[in-house]
Amino acid sequence: MPRAVLVGPPGSGKTTTGQALAALLGVPFHDTDAAVEAAAGRSIADIFVEDGEAAFRELERAEVARALASEEGVVALGGGAPVDPLTEPLLAGHPVVFLDVGIADAAKRVGFDRSRPLLAVNPRASWVRLMNDRRPVYERVAVHVVDTAGRSVEDVAAEVAGLLGAPA
Repeated sequence: MPRAVLVGPPGSGKTTTGQALAALLGVPFHDTDAAVEAAAGRSIADIFVEDGEAAFRELERAEVARALASEEGVVALGGGAPVDPLTEPLLAGHPVVFLDVGIADAAKRVGFDRSRPLLAVNPRASWVRLMNDRRPVYERVAVHVVDTAGRSVEDVAAEVAGLLGAPA
């Protein structure tokens, strides 16, 4: 079972915080988006364009289920993964941490580039809409909520480690 499962919107720092947290805890880091890309041999943006969102969500669902069952380190989920009705129940009993972030910090981190297919058109409005839709799920699945606004990766990782009962 993972030591921590990080959830949150694009730009919340799931990957960078996850890497720092894994280093602090001395465990491996696993990013489900990166795993889907590696297995498919192409980017998530390409999967969306070529096969559609439903095909991507199917690949994501399978990878998240596998990771929750077998990864032992820190696992970062794609922003939409927890919203999947088949994935949400799998998160029960796991140390899920919601990395919360506002639009200003997310914009600085994400840059709202074309590699994020759900944010390609009107990125700021799309991000706000996604966050409004997903926030209740993130809050429901989370054991801990950590605000990442204006904070360094190291500071956020140390707080998460502390919440998990690990010395930071």
